[in-house]
Amino acid sequence: MKGPLDGVLVADFSRILAGPYATMLMADMGAEVIKVEGPRGDDTRTWMPPVRDGVSTYYLGINRGKRSIALDLRQDEDARAARELARRADVLIENFRPGGLDRFGLGYDDVRQANPGIVYASITGFGTGAGRDVPGYDLMVQAISGLMSLTGDPDGPPYRAGISVFDVMAGNHAVIGILAALRHREATGHGQRVEVNLLSSALTGLVNHSSAYAAGGVVPYRMGNAHPSVFPYEPLPTKDTDLIVSAANDGQFRKLCGVLGIPDVADEPRFVTNADRTANREELRPLLVARLRTRTAVEWFDLLVAAGVPCGPINTIDGGFAMAERFELDPIVTVGEGDRAVPTTRHPIRFSQTPVSYALPPPELDEHGDEIRKWLNDA
Repeated sequence: MKGPLDGVLVADFSRILAGPYATMLMADMGAEVIKVEGPRGDDTRTWMPPVRDGVSTYYLGINRGKRSIALDLRQDEDARAARELARRADVLIENFRPGGLDRFGLGYDDVRQANPGIVYASITGFGTGAGRDVPGYDLMVQAISGLMSLTGDPDGPPYRAGISVFDVMAGNHAVIGILAALRHREATGHGQRVEVNLLSSALTGLVNHSSAYAAGGVVPYRMGNAHPSVFPYEPLPTKDTDLIVSAANDGQFRKLCGVLGIPDVADEPRFVTNADRTANREELRPLLVARLRTRTAVEWFDLLVAAGVPCGPINTIDGGFAMAERFELDPIVTVGEGDRAVPTTRHPIRFSQTPVSYALPPPELDEHGDEIRKWLNDA
């Protein structure tokens, strides 16, 4: 069965994370993705350790399903091949600095002249206006956006998130924008430019904190693992390790108290509503912890989930995969065959009629260069 993006040709001029993540998701869904790399390859090929068979696992994690061609755009022949690829493509995605591809005849205006139906997606750090010359790295955006000011202990230093969260978010936003533009082209015949920048992705991704400032004039601050508007919604200690307890409404809190054996607490005026519990969290927390310390985190997880109370142990990554296996989510799939087979994380979306595929392993540099050049040279 073919994927939902079967027949869509993507010219991928992106590198590092946001763009390659976006094009990998599209490849999983059936798009033909041609990864255009410079002579030295995508930077993430050198981001190691860890490695698998000498190859960066960072690179392996975001480049399955693609074909690679190495082109030196400073060379006339390679630049011509790149322009021909752009002319044939349905989608071009790039994350050069604004205007970086213009000198090769690969900017939006030039590509659109040769290919009016092109969906041309650009990912930048800070847009194409006054921020156009500022390099866009996720850690910078975590700092500039305010995310780091929200992460860490109240009395400690700000911290980055454990992953490049805004690169991933911008990659997802790029896919959404591309799919919307393809739908528009289907209806009208017209292509368009799609622009995504990491800072805008960050500000919308801060959701309730963004709204606190934009709509309420409130500047949020670090609260460790606590939530500013909900309690209990944080790690609480058990007999062995901490357990995330997320009793976010009155019904869940009542169930929590019932399982903990303190049902009367749910009726105390100090704790009846979420607003009450949030205002009196310092009085409520020790009542919950006293009961939680009588069992292990896993024991409480089973009891509380069975009662309809959201909670979860704080796992390491291997524990996260193990939990996904327990829930029959089959989190690891194999891409490629034989010596090239690589375990990889399953695509996050499941389709009932057009399933995703994992046919091509992450390509070696210029692995498909000869066949792509031949195809581009054919009339």
